[in-house]
Amino acid sequence: MTITQDPELCIDLHCHSTASDGALTPSALVARAAERGVTHLALTDHDTIAGLAEAGAAAGEHGVSLIPGIELSCLWKSRTIHIVGLDFDSGDTRFRAALERQHDNRWARARMIAERLSKLKVPDLLTRATELSGGDVPGRPHFAQALVKAGVVSNTAQAFKRHLGSGKPGDVKAFWPELPEVVRWITDAGGIAVLAHPRKYQLTATKLRELTGDFRRAGGQAIEVSTSGQSSGDLGFLAELCRREQLLASQGSDFHFPGAPWCELGRIMKMPDGLEPVWHCFKQPVSAAAPV
Repeated sequence: MTITQDPELCIDLHCHSTASDGALTPSALVARAAERGVTHLALTDHDTIAGLAEAGAAAGEHGVSLIPGIELSCLWKSRTIHIVGLDFDSGDTRFRAALERQHDNRWARARMIAERLSKLKVPDLLTRATELSGGDVPGRPHFAQALVKAGVVSNTAQAFKRHLGSGKPGDVKAFWPELPEVVRWITDAGGIAVLAHPRKYQLTATKLRELTGDFRRAGGQAIEVSTSGQSSGDLGFLAELCRREQLLASQGSDFHFPGAPWCELGRIMKMPDGLEPVWHCFKQPVSAAAPV
């Protein structure tokens, strides 16, 4: 396990449960985190905080400190960007109302995907995809699975190639709000807005610097410097970007399911020295001397 900023701490501030697109229930996720030595965990499901209550109960049982978290989708120059929210007031009424609107956006997109794929003559396609998503809002992967089960295609890769990939009928762009609005939701709820996994957007260095600058000017406070799937070069570049924009540094595995050793809870490359960790600015700051 890669050690974080202090050998007494193992901090993972980005992971997912069955409340969105993860494979483990919130309680099973927390148990797995505890088994792997994670001391402080943020559950950051996509556009929902539905798993926080269950995760909180499990965290108490396993001696893990749970930080309220979420991963919100937004638009920047017509690109989908993800913003992690940390340490917010999960009971904030305006924040909850914004999440309801985000949930409605996801359903509107799902219905449009189903409508565009209606020519395939798969009965109750939306219902089938919803069942495969566990009853929550289905995304394109769930529609792909439904097409496989219906015999329309032989595998999900073929489903994307023919019907759901870029430029195909099922490639419906999400109805997300703009980046400044989503940052404001988090900060107005007393939280910290974090630019998630910056290298996953496949932006040039120039564009990524532009995104980070716009994010900071919108009120964003931190950037994920260390996350799964990065090279040492990525780590160094993001650390320098973090310093340049005078942002806090965050980290997280972006764990979704077991069996992927490159994306496991607590397995995070150590952040370079000289950065201010985001957890130093939580309402209850985390340090080596703080009890778990």
